[in-house]
Amino acid sequence: MRFHAPTSADSRELAGRVAVVTGGASGMGLAVVHALIARGATVAVLDPAPSTVDGVRSFAVDVTDAAQVSRAFEELPERLDILVNAAGIAPPTPFEEITEAEWHRVLAVSVHGTFLCCQRALPAMRAGGWGRIVNFSSTAGKTISTAGGAHYTTAKHGVLGLTRHLAKAYGPDGITVNAVCPGLIDTPMARGLLPAAELERATASFPVPRVGQPWEVAELVAFLASDRAAYITGAAVDINGGDLIV
Repeated sequence: MRFHAPTSADSRELAGRVAVVTGGASGMGLAVVHALIARGATVAVLDPAPSTVDGVRSFAVDVTDAAQVSRAFEELPERLDILVNAAGIAPPTPFEEITEAEWHRVLAVSVHGTFLCCQRALPAMRAGGWGRIVNFSSTAGKTISTAGGAHYTTAKHGVLGLTRHLAKAYGPDGITVNAVCPGLIDTPMARGLLPAAELERATASFPVPRVGQPWEVAELVAFLASDRAAYITGAAVDINGGDLIV
């Protein structure tokens, strides 16, 4: 599996920037880590699982736990330029079978975790007069989930609301806040929800008739984290092979 496109991976446009990626130990988060490093950024990963990427500072963090998030940010350099909130879970539980605990857990990872990390990152970005926050929503944040449950759909809609609010509030400080909305991407989480054959069948009717790759999402995130995207904020950028066209 490729983690980044070879045409732009040698760019050093993020040299000197410090980035934090939640959920960066696997899937799309891991691809984002590779893409940011390829562009010269220094990257720290917040994830319950350890990062396997050389040169990355890894923190064993459950992003729903305010104390764990606070401790990790306290150990980071005072400067923080980029925050990518990629952590998320997507149980396929039918609506009538969702327990309160599972409901709260899914929303906590995507929405509460994003809130906690943004709240900790923003003071350093404001002090530096520059910042990029990229939150992971989903096609489910604009419609409904293909395979995840109602709690996943609800959480990803919530991420878009938070993204828009922060974009409005912190644009004058030189900080952009955007969301990416991936469709069906070839990740361990997606394969856990839909076997490979079902993924292929589900995407066969898309205008781009295939499953997306993590590196493609990472390329979009890296762009939004750069100076090239300085006039983009409050956006919810689709990357879904045309599955949803609005």
